[in-house]
Amino acid sequence: MSSIHTNTAAMTALKSLQMTNSALESTQKNISTGYRVSDASDNAAYWSIATTMRSDNKALSTVNDALGLGAAKVDVAYTAMNSAIEVVDDIKTKLVAAREPGVDKEKIQSEITALQGQLTAIAESASFSGENWLTFTDTSGTTKEVVASFTRTGAGAVSIGTIAIDISDMKLFGNDGAGTPVNNGMLNKDYTTANGAATPANVTYTIATLDITATNVDDTVIDGMLSNVETTLEDMTTAAAGLGSSKSRIDMQTKFVGNLMDSIKSGIGKLVDADMTEESTKLQALQTQQQLGIQALSMANSGAQSLLSLFQ
Repeated sequence: MSSIHTNTAAMTALKSLQMTNSALESTQKNISTGYRVSDASDNAAYWSIATTMRSDNKALSTVNDALGLGAAKVDVAYTAMNSAIEVVDDIKTKLVAAREPGVDKEKIQSEITALQGQLTAIAESASFSGENWLTFTDTSGTTKEVVASFTRTGAGAVSIGTIAIDISDMKLFGNDGAGTPVNNGMLNKDYTTANGAATPANVTYTIATLDITATNVDDTVIDGMLSNVETTLEDMTTAAAGLGSSKSRIDMQTKFVGNLMDSIKSGIGKLVDADMTEESTKLQALQTQQQLGIQALSMANSGAQSLLSLFQ
């Protein structure tokens, strides 16, 4: 039946063209944004997961920064400790030289004094971001924490993991919090050695203040100084090894966090990224369908005009 009120062919052609235009619009959006799921309306579940994981990745980026800061603190402490070990080792060689009969102990002591000043300078300058792990008061805390991980443990629940570093055995110099030295650091710890006289006299000293020219200091006392310097060197070496282990752990965690961030980015991409090759092919097909749809609609609309010829 031919009707001038209802053009079924035109209605069908129009609906088909509208569907093609809608698909074409969606494809153009995917190509322009690079996402097949860019809004919640595209796929609510995938969009929600991707948004949450992007947020977690930002948190992991901050964790990566925190690990870098922690590594820098450890590097500063380790570098200073290693330099201090070299200086104490030099003090040991001076004490060995002082045992040689006939040497000028005044000159040797002047060299030792310079080395002791260097130890103080090293310990005081081993500061990063306002923290000094080699010179401090116990009230400031002897366990340092470095933020190392961010974990989503459940719906709406997250946790922060840390790497704990015990610096109690790394202290070279202690103070009371007001800058006054106290006897609780490796280099300002009191040692007492009795000299070799018939009536022994005790000589009290620290590695940072020992003086081989002081009263009652004889070869026996120098031997005691040498023994205590060696003990201190062993303690400092142990502390440096601990810092090295902490640095190694931080480096491994930094690498892991970086790989984890890459994996999360890859996972998000698989959920929401558009396949540009597929979208390009789809675009060309839809553009062809659109042109054909326009022609079909034009032909359907022109069908009504042919009815006029029946009345001529």
